[in-house]
Amino acid sequence: MNETSAVPTAPLRARAEIDLGALRANVRVLRARAEGAHLMAVVKSDAYGHGAVPCARAALEAGATWLGTATPEEALALRAAGLPGRIMCWLWVPGGPWRQAIEADLDVAVSGMWALREVRDAARAAGRPARVQLKADTGLGRNGCQPEDWPELVGAALEAEAAGLIEVTGLWSHFACADEPGHPSVAAQLTRFREMVAYAEERGVEPEVRHIANSPATLTLPETHFDLVRTGIAMYGISPSPELGVPADFGLRPVMTLSASLALVKRVPGGHGVSYGHHYVTPGDTTLGLVPLGYADGIPRHASDGGPVLIDGKLRTVAGRVAMDQFVVDLGGEEPRPGTRAVLFGPGDGGEPTAEDWAQVCGTIAYEIVTRIGTRVPRVHVNG
Repeated sequence: MNETSAVPTAPLRARAEIDLGALRANVRVLRARAEGAHLMAVVKSDAYGHGAVPCARAALEAGATWLGTATPEEALALRAAGLPGRIMCWLWVPGGPWRQAIEADLDVAVSGMWALREVRDAARAAGRPARVQLKADTGLGRNGCQPEDWPELVGAALEAEAAGLIEVTGLWSHFACADEPGHPSVAAQLTRFREMVAYAEERGVEPEVRHIANSPATLTLPETHFDLVRTGIAMYGISPSPELGVPADFGLRPVMTLSASLALVKRVPGGHGVSYGHHYVTPGDTTLGLVPLGYADGIPRHASDGGPVLIDGKLRTVAGRVAMDQFVVDLGGEEPRPGTRAVLFGPGDGGEPTAEDWAQVCGTIAYEIVTRIGTRVPRVHVNG
C-alpha cells in the first residue's frame, strides 16, 4: 500500500505534484511552434520523472500523434497500459525484445547491420513485418549509422523490405548542440541529414516521417521540423537551455512541483554543527528545520550548502550536507510548525525556486534535477 492510500488525510512526507493541465498546454504550444509537423511526446525515463503513463495520455489528449521512449521495455510498458497509436523506441542492444516489439506494433530504430539482422530474423519468426526507422549519425557521435556505412544499411533495409520482413517507416537523426544558439554543428548536421535522407529516398526508401528536431530545435529552428518533431524536456515546461530563454519566453509552464513536510523544527545555539562533517555551523542562536528528502530521493548531494527551498513564503537554503534521507535548513529563528510545506521547486510564480535554480546550484542541467527524483517520492497527478 502506498502512502497516499494508507493515510489519505495525513500530509505526505514528500510529493511530486504533476500538473497534467500544464503538460497539455505545453504540448499545444509546441504543436503550434511546429505547425504542419507531427509531434512525438518523448516519455522516456518515466516521462523525465513525471510518470510515463499519465503524461503520455495527457500528451495524446493535447494532440501528440506519436510517443517516444529510449528502451523497448519502456515502450512495451506503455502498450501494456493500453496506450494507442504510434510508439517508437530507439535504444537497443543485441538480444533485445525485437519480436515482442513487432507484435506490439512498435516502431523500432536501427543504427547498424547487427540490429537490422536481428529485427529481420524476429520479423520472420513473428510472421509479420517490423516497422523500422533508420537512424543516421549526422555528427552527434552516439547512436546512428555513420555516413560511410549508410549505403550498406540502406541497401540491406531495402532488400529486407522487398522480402516483406520490414517496412522502413522513418529516417531520423539527433542534434548535438541545438541548445547552443549559432553553434556551427547545427547547420553541418542539418546538411548531412538532408544528404543522407536524399540518398535513401533516391534508392527507393519511402519514409512516413523524417525527423531530427529535439526540444530546442522545435522551439528555435523551424527549418529542422521536417515531418515530425520530438519534444522531451520542453513538454514538461523546462527550457532546454538558459541561453535560449526561460520557459515563460516560449509560453511553457513547468509541470512538476516538488515539496515535503517539515519533519522537525528546533532551536539550537550558535556554533552548533549541522549534518555530516559539520560543513555548516550556526552563526548564532537560530532554528533548524528538517526536510525529509535526501539523495536517496534524488536530491543532489551537490546541493549541500546551497539548494534553495521556500518555507512560509521565505527562501531558505540547505544548511550543511544533503544526507541520504534528509537535509536541514537554517530558519533564522523562525518557528514554523512541523508539517509545514517546504517547496524545493515548481513553476516559480509563487516565489518558489525552479528546477533550473537547483541546476545552477549543482552545476548541472534541469533535465537531471527532475529526472532523478526517486521512486520513494509519490507522483500526485492533478488536473487530469
